[in-house]
Amino acid sequence: MTKQERVRVAIKEVVSTMMDRVMEKVLIKDPFIKEKHHAAKPLYAALVPDEIFKGSHFERRFVTPFGSVWEKLAQVVATEAHGICIKGHLINGNIKSERLRRIQEVLNNLEHNTKTKQKTKPDWKSELAYILKGGGNNIPASVTCDIFIENKETNTKYAFEMKGPLPNSDQTKVSKEKMFKLLAMSPKQVDYAYYALPYNPYGTKKEYNWGFPMRWFNMQEDESVLIGNKFWELVGGKGTYRNFINEVNLLGKGYRDRIYREFLEIEPPINSENTILK
Repeated sequence: MTKQERVRVAIKEVVSTMMDRVMEKVLIKDPFIKEKHHAAKPLYAALVPDEIFKGSHFERRFVTPFGSVWEKLAQVVATEAHGICIKGHLINGNIKSERLRRIQEVLNNLEHNTKTKQKTKPDWKSELAYILKGGGNNIPASVTCDIFIENKETNTKYAFEMKGPLPNSDQTKVSKEKMFKLLAMSPKQVDYAYYALPYNPYGTKKEYNWGFPMRWFNMQEDESVLIGNKFWELVGGKGTYRNFINEVNLLGKGYRDRIYREFLEIEPPINSENTILK
């Protein structure tokens, strides 16, 4: 079995395991019981069909576990491609005092420029260069990154802040601060730090247009930002993103049909197969 074939199998296993757990929960452990819904929310039940709330019941039990699937997928494919991948990895090092001050200066300027009262536009390359020119005494620092990868062949070390495709402003600010600190450590503890989104609901990186992270990163141009295909190709090698899409689409029809028949208790619509990930 080739490396990419092992990656494909790993992707299938992670996604199907998560979906099987969701199905078991909504069908057996925590099903939607309309009588319970009517008793708890009689006004809602009188105004809105049960099927609407039944769908919401499923969504809540699907969205929460899916949030952790991205990191698990990254771990399994990166382990195959690079050799070492750790979730929630703690990195310790020393950062010069002036570098720490400059990190806060850069972040404060992005949040609100006190001199001009106008927000500074993010520019990762120039910001990082400015920070790394700082000197001073070494101060111990610790950073926990979402994903840490070490390539066994090249000894290259990568740190990733991995967020959903539509992250909020606060978590993006925290991620950028962590990335700056990781790259400001001396001696160097990681070679690269990235802000990564597992897929792009807008299409291409140039078209990404979710406002909150754009306050902190130039989402279209910063080299530290990886979205969709660029992220998966780096962590898993060429063809990983296509493998991911293919496996999700192959699994999707079976699970959608089960959800229609077993959970919603209706027959799948004729055009249900048109819902595919691209």
